[in-house]
Amino acid sequence: METLGTILASEIAGTAMLTLLGGGVVANAILGRTKGNGGGWLMINFGWGLAVFAGVWVAFKTGAHLNPAVTIGLASSGAAEYAPGIPITVGTTLTYFVAELIGAFLGAILAWMAYKNHYDQETDAGTILGTFSTGPEIRSKGWNLVTEIIATFVLVFVIIMFGNTPHELGPLAVALLVLAIGASLGGPTGYAINPARDLGPRLAHAILPIKHKGGNDWGYSWVPIVGPMLGGALAGFASILYF
Repeated sequence: METLGTILASEIAGTAMLTLLGGGVVANAILGRTKGNGGGWLMINFGWGLAVFAGVWVAFKTGAHLNPAVTIGLASSGAAEYAPGIPITVGTTLTYFVAELIGAFLGAILAWMAYKNHYDQETDAGTILGTFSTGPEIRSKGWNLVTEIIATFVLVFVIIMFGNTPHELGPLAVALLVLAIGASLGGPTGYAINPARDLGPRLAHAILPIKHKGGNDWGYSWVPIVGPMLGGALAGFASILYF
């Protein structure tokens, strides 16, 4: 089916661009001997915001979800289409999910390739994992889950509002939103707000031949999956009540 092929190509490319640039800015900020080493949290926030900006442009054909939480939020909002010509069905929904995960996985591999020499010299397993996936500053899975639900609710609810209000900011609006979420709500958990963004790179971390990489923290990995999915669904339902 042409629609499913379009979804796969567009969302894989867009999500790969997202995680390439997003994972790249984290690597630049925290790996040793990079030009951006020590750039800090705001550098990471800006980098992820601009990564979203680029990814949205690349995946414009399919509405640039780049995120299963956005997909499930739109499905829960009562909308008839994900994008012009793409109906909301079980098939299209699953295709978005698969494409987003594949894209996130591929983007993480490309970011690793770009920083290969720096990964080879990094000896701290936590730093290495932190360039791929998120982790809490204070480990409390229940409250970490709450943080991800709230942050993702903000992301998806405001994105839905963008579609119902007149503006000409385009992808810049979503980029600024992600920047705002990172700067304000990202401190406790690193603001995954996207199951694919966390799981895809975590899987890449698991299979890549990285020296000193340690474990993948699978015990925490469900939080940045379940939290964003719940937050996205709640945002979709809330938009129905709002309108």
